[in-house]
Amino acid sequence: MSTPFTVVGLGELLWDMFPQGKQLGGAPANFAYMTALLGDRGIVASRVGGDRLGQEAIWHLKSSGLDTSHVQIDAAHPTGTVLVQLDSKGQAEYKFSADVAWDHLEWSEEWESLAKSADAVCFGSLAQRADGSRSTIRKFLQTVRADAARIFDVNLRQAFFSAEVLRLALLHANIMKVNHEELQRIVELFGEKYSGEKEAACWLAEEFGVKLVCVTRGHRGSLLVCDGKKDEHPGFTVKVADTVGAGDAFTAALVHHWLRRTPLEEMNLAANRLGAWVASQEGAMPAADESVLAAIK
Repeated sequence: MSTPFTVVGLGELLWDMFPQGKQLGGAPANFAYMTALLGDRGIVASRVGGDRLGQEAIWHLKSSGLDTSHVQIDAAHPTGTVLVQLDSKGQAEYKFSADVAWDHLEWSEEWESLAKSADAVCFGSLAQRADGSRSTIRKFLQTVRADAARIFDVNLRQAFFSAEVLRLALLHANIMKVNHEELQRIVELFGEKYSGEKEAACWLAEEFGVKLVCVTRGHRGSLLVCDGKKDEHPGFTVKVADTVGAGDAFTAALVHHWLRRTPLEEMNLAANRLGAWVASQEGAMPAADESVLAAIK
């Protein structure tokens, strides 16, 4: 229980360009940061350019206490950026720059060693928009131990996904996290009729052999489906600063407790609590609040 797990955020590392300035982000980096706050070894496996933004990204990760030894440097492609616009409720819309460093993730001996040592790896659909990175992510997932947690955190951004990419990702995963809006799109992409959240989550678990399916509902909490059991949490009411990174924090708490075999109800409670706290803070990587983290752990 007290030994830290090795937990990898695999995929995009980028700068969120807000109207008021830039903040380091990308779901894998946000996830790894929150993992480290919870006391495990959070590692970012990604790629940045050899430019100033890339240097700043690595400095920022190091200053946040994260292991940067598996962030690759790309001499030919720039560090990723995404234009973020927030609506009146703090909900974010994203516009991603094309052909950037994280589109060119490379398989290496270092990444092979990391994959073999990982207790959990979280990956999404966005980082698989380019052939090179998609191939590397699949190699990583094929290399991890059979007992490792492989979390597919769906993020349907713009047109950067297809039924085939989603299908293969699910075949490599044993945990799936998806929001309630994406859930219906995915089921229909697979040619199935959508009959509601619980039915869809159970169908995905059975169809792809996924051990845990999590459906997030924004401020309305979440649904967990695991081995025929279900748990629903209504969520927490907070004053939202912005929602960037809230879902990644939710996933980090979910994985933290999954690795420790926590009961489903407690896992759902912890994940909602951490997600709500991040939504109440500015940015995806807020400074630690030890009282909040203690309650979640």
